[in-house]
Amino acid sequence: MGSQPPLQVLAHEVQITAMRAQGAGGQNVNKVSSAVHLRFDITASSLPLAVQQRLLALRDGRITQDGVLIIKAQQYRTQELNRADAWARLLALVNSVATPPRARRATRPTLASQQRRRESKRLRGAVKVLRGQVESD
Repeated sequence: MGSQPPLQVLAHEVQITAMRAQGAGGQNVNKVSSAVHLRFDITASSLPLAVQQRLLALRDGRITQDGVLIIKAQQYRTQELNRADAWARLLALVNSVATPPRARRATRPTLASQQRRRESKRLRGAVKVLRGQVESD
């Protein structure tokens, strides 16, 4: 079972817009459009269908109901670094669902573990019986 090469996202499938960053930063933050919004339409992409479905199944607040992934990058002071950060986060998310999850095989508890469970339940029950009301004569 060899490792497969990481999936790539084509540049024309991604829309990147620059905007002013939020938060503290002094005068510079009010003048420079250094933050980046990356929009990636999952259903219209060239990714394999199985990967698209796993991406859409993620419970991620960055994915809209229309199936568009929106990544906002404003960690760095320059637009180029934020752009690279957004791309890296997109590729990391896509490659995190690239391999299908392994199917769970149902197993049964061993006889010894069943006996240990029953014994611990019996002991807990005995402790709780002792907590009952004291009978007075």
